[in-house]
Amino acid sequence: MNQLKIQDVKVILTAPGGIDLVVVKVETNEPGLYGLGCATFTQRIFAVKTAIEDYLKPFLIGKDPRRIEDIWQSANVSGYWRNGPIMNNALSGIDMALWDIKGKIANLPVYELLGGKCRDGIPLYRHADGPDEVAVEENILALMEEGYQYVRCQMGMYGGSGTTDTKLIATIYEKSNKIVPKRSPKNSLPGCYFDPEAYAKSIDKLFDHLRSKIGYNMEFIHDIHERLPPIEAVRLAKKLEPYHLFYLEDPVAPENIEWLKLIRQQTSTPIGMGELFTNVNEYKSLIANQQIDFIRCHVSFIGGITPAKKLAAFSELYGVRTAWHGPGDISPVGVAANLHLDLSTPNFGIQEWTPFNDALQEVFPGCPVVENGFAYVSDRPGLGIDIDEEKAKKFPVTGGIPSWTLARTPDGTAVRP
Repeated sequence: MNQLKIQDVKVILTAPGGIDLVVVKVETNEPGLYGLGCATFTQRIFAVKTAIEDYLKPFLIGKDPRRIEDIWQSANVSGYWRNGPIMNNALSGIDMALWDIKGKIANLPVYELLGGKCRDGIPLYRHADGPDEVAVEENILALMEEGYQYVRCQMGMYGGSGTTDTKLIATIYEKSNKIVPKRSPKNSLPGCYFDPEAYAKSIDKLFDHLRSKIGYNMEFIHDIHERLPPIEAVRLAKKLEPYHLFYLEDPVAPENIEWLKLIRQQTSTPIGMGELFTNVNEYKSLIANQQIDFIRCHVSFIGGITPAKKLAAFSELYGVRTAWHGPGDISPVGVAANLHLDLSTPNFGIQEWTPFNDALQEVFPGCPVVENGFAYVSDRPGLGIDIDEEKAKKFPVTGGIPSWTLARTPDGTAVRP
């Protein structure tokens, strides 16, 4: 393999779970040797496809796929401007595929290349939602029966608004019937309406109910999803302190991260942050100044395994743990990449989990296995997962803009989703 070279780069678009996915296949001049990566940016799938086919593919043809770091560094600056979500997702797909190839060459799973196992199984958290406290409680109890020990608790999805948009998690969530939003003016524009103040006043009651009924042996997470004014986020983080959350996610938007310092000064509620960050350097000051406790990083958006392993190592120095983003809009290839990082990272915290449906498992043979609240990856070389391209064609993508991102407050103001 001294003359090993990248021979072709393919982009595979498919939606077997009802959510548009982007998978990259990097082929080499060695027969049968290829790697897979996840480049899914559901809201901009065709832009990512173009970025790979028109820019990264010509850049990669003829290069040695074993030179992962060199390819990542040079590809990252090849367009001069960098760290945007479209190019980062494109680069992530390439990066994961190169690690997959490297593992196959070494005849080792990727986690062995990253330092080997730090644990034997990966604890997962699932989402529990419902229109009221009792419904959320019932859903948590059902997950506990399946063996889960961690759960994200929401009441009416983000901000209580619910959603019928299945391009997010492939699930319809009812609006909260415990949150009474303010009235809207006449002739209001379409959108996903929610009331930040009414939502903020309801959440401590949710957790008071859950702790009184379920107790403290279950770890709870809550996602504000940047749907509160910063001062309301401060107030809610303080109110939730008695309920001992595992962490409170995205209390403020990336544009308002200076408020994290005030939250830290006011409460000991642990904070998870960073789902929307596209550059690992955005985490640097938050980690170094110990203003967060978990990195909520979407591995595809920061460029793949190569920067993720560096971010995890930097976080370890400051006692910050990982909690890689794991929603429905990530392919099983991306899920496998998350799990290989989880398995080999000493400062692992928790892994978000969205179950695979039958169609996903059919298109992606080798999907990770879940048992009693833990995920297990295979010991097959590379990422241990494959794609059936013919079956993938049976599930065409649709594109378009999801409705859940079109958030508005009661008076009709467009806000961050």
